[in-house]
Amino acid sequence: MDSPEQKMQFLFALRSKGVRDKRTLEAMEAIDRGPFVRGIFTNRAYEDMPLPIACGQTISQPSVVGLMTQALDVKPRDKVLEVGTGSGYQAAILSQLARRVYTVERHRRLVNEARAIFDELNLTNITAMIGDGSHGLPDQAPFDRIIVTAAAEDPPGPLLAQLRVGGIMVVPVGQSDAVQSLIKVVRTETGYEYDELRPVRFVPLLEGLGQE
Repeated sequence: MDSPEQKMQFLFALRSKGVRDKRTLEAMEAIDRGPFVRGIFTNRAYEDMPLPIACGQTISQPSVVGLMTQALDVKPRDKVLEVGTGSGYQAAILSQLARRVYTVERHRRLVNEARAIFDELNLTNITAMIGDGSHGLPDQAPFDRIIVTAAAEDPPGPLLAQLRVGGIMVVPVGQSDAVQSLIKVVRTETGYEYDELRPVRFVPLLEGLGQE
């Protein structure tokens, strides 16, 4: 970040939106959002707003990243799956909190750009892959935590199945053109418990691979 003052304002904005978890705030302080924002928007990297990135996608506003990360309650030994790598910013935050992060993205260009930043920042515990995230990663399942950064009409069945008992999934749910709800799902011995956290707006979760 450009200055201590900027960093202070950034963290103050997170706290004022409800991001209070100490480990989450420390991770967001450690990972500079700057490298994940490209082109004409670089000077807005530290504002609490979503910004466009390549392939028609967006980088979420920091307070939403913080609230989703806080809700996920990642423990140091956890293995985490992220569906929708996007800029790579959310995965980088998670890399500070988890043992291992697997992130899947349908756009090859975004995966390549994110991998380059992970290498640059020496984030060695992230595995970024090109694939259809709506199917999860059966080969690596079960996961302790799953985070979805695109909206589904319902929490996707294949992802729920890949969550271990006691595991948590955070996913935006709702029609892509309406207000969506951020949902926290906890897998229990007998099923799933759902908790509605707040209204959000995300790009839709699409099946298949992107064109670039």
